[in-house]
Amino acid sequence: MEFWAIITVGSAFLQNLRSTLQKHLKGRMGTTGATFVRFGFGLPFSFLYLAILHLGLGRPLPVPGVTFAIWAVIGALAQITATFLLVHLFSFRNFAVGTAYSRTEPAQAALLALVLFGETIGLGTAAAILVSILGVMLISVARTAFTPLSLVTSVTSPTALIGLASGLFFGVSGISYRAASLALAPTLPEPDVIMQAGYTLCVVITVQTLSMLIWMLWKDRAELSRIGAAWKVSALVGFVGATASFGWFIAMTLQQVAVVKALAQVEMLFTFASSVLIFKERINRLEIAGCVLIVAGVLLLVLV
Repeated sequence: MEFWAIITVGSAFLQNLRSTLQKHLKGRMGTTGATFVRFGFGLPFSFLYLAILHLGLGRPLPVPGVTFAIWAVIGALAQITATFLLVHLFSFRNFAVGTAYSRTEPAQAALLALVLFGETIGLGTAAAILVSILGVMLISVARTAFTPLSLVTSVTSPTALIGLASGLFFGVSGISYRAASLALAPTLPEPDVIMQAGYTLCVVITVQTLSMLIWMLWKDRAELSRIGAAWKVSALVGFVGATASFGWFIAMTLQQVAVVKALAQVEMLFTFASSVLIFKERINRLEIAGCVLIVAGVLLLVLV
């Protein structure tokens, strides 16, 4: 298995762990606070990683230009928007369809990369992406009254449109991060994927932290006290989240975003493993079928 693939699987596992920790915070603070800790408490860890690379290992820092700054800010704001749209889906009774459509992110990222940068993918990779997306969509609607036909015909429903928009903005953030990281390569003595990813992460997470902090100071100051009261769990969320993001940025610098995001669907397998092994929950046939399709898609990606 290639290095980017190993990093992606590891990041998917850490992201699942971070999501589990964030669920524990939902009872102590609101959605905004639970979202903020991912960035705010991850900020010091991202700079720690950068310090280790530069001061500890002697790797030179890149010199960011206008192109880097533009893509980094676009990516940071797009990710916040995508996250809020995804959370907003939970206010709808039939949010499962919207969540399923948000998982079309790899396909949307592939189209965006084609339009903006002329990046193309092979037929085998495209098939792998579609197979994994289908698997995730099956899992998303497995416990609802929806059928595969209704999933397709409901594409104009509010939840579906919000889900598609969420997937679109996640796709925008991914290709923006890749563009920002790659823009740093010419400013280094020689390309250094890990330093490029680490520097991009620091800038992006700083923008996200400041943006959400300003928002809460303006709209919801009480949330800040709730965040402070849960600082121990929040710090753990920040550490795991920053480590996962560092991995994502490395993988997306090395490989096309659509391919990385498709392989990242293995996170659903980790989620189901937790449900069955830890929480002793039972899964139904559609969920099993979805897992099988995700595995098939991942194998196609690795073998293509």
